[in-house]
Amino acid sequence: MQDFGKIILKIDEVLEEKKISKNKLEKEANLQRTQLNSYCNNKVKRLDLVTIAKICYVLDCEIEDIMEYVR
Repeated sequence: MQDFGKIILKIDEVLEEKKISKNKLEKEANLQRTQLNSYCNNKVKRLDLVTIAKICYVLDCEIEDIMEYVR
């Protein structure tokens, strides 16, 4: 099977840089804690675009700030 690389989520890094807690992100983005943890720990299998948009909005960042494609 061909290796197409992977997407790395860097939400924890942005949270730390901006000094925003997971609790604040969870509440302001209206996310469940388990869902947020899945995104923060790179355990999510399918990205939900609405969730990504909420995270970017609350963190006041661009999508490339929280995601990286690695070959």
